[in-house]
Amino acid sequence: MRILIANDDGYLAPGLQALVEACKGLADIDVVAPEQNASATSNALTINRPLSVFTSAQGYHVVNGTPSDCVHVALTGILGRRPDLVVSGINNGANMGEDTLYSGTVAAAMEGYLFGIPAIAFSLVDKGWQHLDTAARVARELVQQALARPATSGPYLLSVNIPNRPYEKLTGRQVCRLGRRHASAGVIRQANPRGEPIYWIGPAGDAREAGEGTDFHAVAQGCVSITPLQFDLTDHAGVPAWRDWLARA
Repeated sequence: MRILIANDDGYLAPGLQALVEACKGLADIDVVAPEQNASATSNALTINRPLSVFTSAQGYHVVNGTPSDCVHVALTGILGRRPDLVVSGINNGANMGEDTLYSGTVAAAMEGYLFGIPAIAFSLVDKGWQHLDTAARVARELVQQALARPATSGPYLLSVNIPNRPYEKLTGRQVCRLGRRHASAGVIRQANPRGEPIYWIGPAGDAREAGEGTDFHAVAQGCVSITPLQFDLTDHAGVPAWRDWLARA
């Protein structure tokens, strides 16, 4: 068995090292990670310049690109064999609700999924790495279970969010749907040294749809949320109405 590990916080991030340590002994491990922090890069691929790869002191393959670049290059050019599982993280912060659309952590896992490989993205809910050992322990247990007893016969994509608390204080695990957030706060306007306006994207909004069954609700109760994701963004329920709209043109 072989596992490919990636992340979006960069190859020096504590979460990556914790995930690598957690997976040791479960399978052969390849690590391909970004040179710099590439959070919120979503599924971006670098197509306007070549990518370079070097080997770090830890033995990781380091790519000067996005998380999706890392997995794409790994699967199409670096690795000698196809992995049985792609895992990403452990991210410094939650990836719930709409966060999943922006997340580089989820995108790295999704790139594996798009290549037909089962994939799991792991995130520690609150930033700062507190109780990273808990997240690593949960990750090991879920990876071990995924390798031993696949839930489906085909590829899948899971986003796992782990509350920052001691392992013994976790209240369980729950398979959830994505919640929703309020829109983020307004941009923060400043001036650069030449007096020209610059803008910072504001912080994410609070949870808007966080009822029972959502990822937001699960982690608020101290539970590990496990959300199965899919690539199909089609509004299937809306297709008949749009066909009717087109027919009236």
